[in-house]
Amino acid sequence: MFELLEKAVMTAIGAAAITQKKAEELAAEMKDKFRLSEEEGNNLVERIQTIAKESRDKIRETAELEVQKVVDRLGLVSRDEFEKLSKRVQELESKQNG
Repeated sequence: MFELLEKAVMTAIGAAAITQKKAEELAAEMKDKFRLSEEEGNNLVERIQTIAKESRDKIRETAELEVQKVVDRLGLVSRDEFEKLSKRVQELESKQNG
């Protein structure tokens, strides 16, 4: 029953966007509604926060991968590559003028 309730809550609130305060408010509400013990309420808050963090991390990873794919497709260079090329151009210009 508790797992089903947890899944329903996570679906309803959108795990990636929940804050600590919101998780605590939700747990307090669930404690009253479903007569959860203090420990069960605390466990629920902890689980919600863990799932939210995992969701945020996964979203961040996915976004980074997608951005990298776009950068690669467009043929853009990284900051490091640009700085290396810029340094190399300066060295070549110095030799030519030197």
